[in-house]
Amino acid sequence: MKFRNLGRSGLKVSEIAYGNWLTHGSQVEEDAARASVHAALDEGITTFDTADAYAGTRAEDVLGRALEGQRREGLEIFTKVYWPTGPGPNDSGLSRKHIMESLHGSLRRLRTDYVDLYQAHRFDHETPLEETMRAFDDLVRQGKVLYVGVSEWRAEEIERALKIADEMGFDRIVSNQPQYSMLWRVIEAEVVPLCEREGIGQIVWSPIAQGVLTGKYLPGRPLPEGSRATDDKGGADMIKRYLDDDLLARVQELKPVAADLGLTMAQLAVAWVLQNPNVSSAIVGASRPEQVRDNVKAAGVKLDADVLKRIDEILADFVVRDPDKTRSPRTRP
Repeated sequence: MKFRNLGRSGLKVSEIAYGNWLTHGSQVEEDAARASVHAALDEGITTFDTADAYAGTRAEDVLGRALEGQRREGLEIFTKVYWPTGPGPNDSGLSRKHIMESLHGSLRRLRTDYVDLYQAHRFDHETPLEETMRAFDDLVRQGKVLYVGVSEWRAEEIERALKIADEMGFDRIVSNQPQYSMLWRVIEAEVVPLCEREGIGQIVWSPIAQGVLTGKYLPGRPLPEGSRATDDKGGADMIKRYLDDDLLARVQELKPVAADLGLTMAQLAVAWVLQNPNVSSAIVGASRPEQVRDNVKAAGVKLDADVLKRIDEILADFVVRDPDKTRSPRTRP
């Protein structure tokens, strides 16, 4: 495994992070989840990402049990706050009340005294940003959170948070967690330039585009049994935008590119996001240990300019670049 600094901070994270969205507590049984976590540890992954809302808080519970007994100082445990964790009007968003209550719930479920990174899962238009930033800073000063980050924030929202932190003497945001892949590049125009300038690293999710970039979805063919596209617990909804026969045909053209490099399609996709110097870590999920073992081989892989150009030529018509695709709900869910 290779390691990178999280933005300009001193925190080192594994180039490949293990994430448990859509798997732990919902898509796979706990034994399979534990086996995947242990495979990640065996392969040198030290960075684990989750969120309080995943599987209705069950994902944090599963990850906490799977990591029990590990040396805490050797791990970087990340979680998030924003999406609903209960039925009440204050069970979502980034109010001081919800941030404090959610963090304490996450610590209980994760079986730890602190998290290495606490992330605002979306921007909250209903809460003053000063209130949110002060609550995060208080948790840092209490030692319950070591670093603060955001997820799926627009460049202007990140910039506002940085200005408030500087004016009020709060800890600055060190990371952003956006969707990013060969097919989804909406952060490149505005978010990445700002983050490079301000020392914020990207922890990217869905580097294999919900599994489409593995090449297992074939144009004009039935969906593979047991794949994310057949998952009725959330996976199918996320992947459906990619299930276009013309796009799937283009993805098949990446197979010889990967083969020439001695990589699987998934390894090529993960390696591609890691070529961006602003990316600190790529999150991979898994329902089976062998998926983890395959993905980690992307760590340290260098793709030359000709390979990157060839990928761009193959996927050109299907790449989404519009920064306006990054949006948070106008009202709390």
